[in-house]
Amino acid sequence: MAGNSQRRNRRTSNKKGMKVGTGGHRRKALEGKGPTPPAADRKGHKKNRVAKSVAKRTVSSQSRRPSGRGAKSTAELVVGRNSVVEALRAEIPSTAVYVQQYIDTDDRVREAIKLATDRGVPLMEAARPELDRMTNGLNHQGMVLQIPAYEYAHPEDLLETAANSHEDPLIMALDGITDSRNLGAVVRSMAAFAGHGVVVPERRAAGMTAGAWKTSSGAAARVQVARATNLTRTLEAYQKAGLIVVGLAADGDVDLHELEALAGPVVIVAGSEGKGLSRLVGETCDYLVRIPMPGGSESLNAGVAAGIVLYEAARRRA
Repeated sequence: MAGNSQRRNRRTSNKKGMKVGTGGHRRKALEGKGPTPPAADRKGHKKNRVAKSVAKRTVSSQSRRPSGRGAKSTAELVVGRNSVVEALRAEIPSTAVYVQQYIDTDDRVREAIKLATDRGVPLMEAARPELDRMTNGLNHQGMVLQIPAYEYAHPEDLLETAANSHEDPLIMALDGITDSRNLGAVVRSMAAFAGHGVVVPERRAAGMTAGAWKTSSGAAARVQVARATNLTRTLEAYQKAGLIVVGLAADGDVDLHELEALAGPVVIVAGSEGKGLSRLVGETCDYLVRIPMPGGSESLNAGVAAGIVLYEAARRRA
């Protein structure tokens, strides 16, 4: 009997009894995650990598499309109290001035607000986190100026401008100039010597930024800047239209004062101070001209060189 009792007790003790429930805490773990997404949307899947590669190529090809008439750059932000004040003093086109809420005012803030108000530029109040987001965390000092996208002309527009003025075209092209201040200086010289516009390449070249506007001292509002998808092809198109292409080169075979072509329809090409004209552009030029420099300097920056050549062209056309 004792043995039978022990066997019953062992069987009873091995039975699973009732356990305390989870109270639903693990219910979400048991729920499904919905339908399986398409392979192209699953991170790490081969089709997902292919889809990303195709999208990347599409964006890249769109960015390489040639710009036509009215092509625009992207909007630009001028950040910091001094920079904002200087841009407003230079009368750079502006969309809005963003001022931080509860900003500690000083002379720069008061002047910026007055200049913006006098010019009719909208004043926008913004919280500091919003300005941090706009400027990607730059030290904006509570003031940000928004500049509208610049609307570039088409290279053919410069010929139309000259025709409407009943003048032979006088155009400046920049090859490999990446400093926007040089572009602004060239634009200023074009305005001073009655030129018809400036051509810049679409890629790897300076554009009409706030720095270019400021250096032009307001001339950018009167002189057209055109953007060329391919500078060499643009110069060839100008040649077909009857223009002489003159390249500036330290080792040119003609002195500036000897070049009679400056009196007629001409496009003058300036290269970068360090590399000069690119090979294809140099081969396209009808003349390679040097500026005599008794002082022995090896090269001039684009802004200075453009001013000298445009003066000589204006003198011959007078």
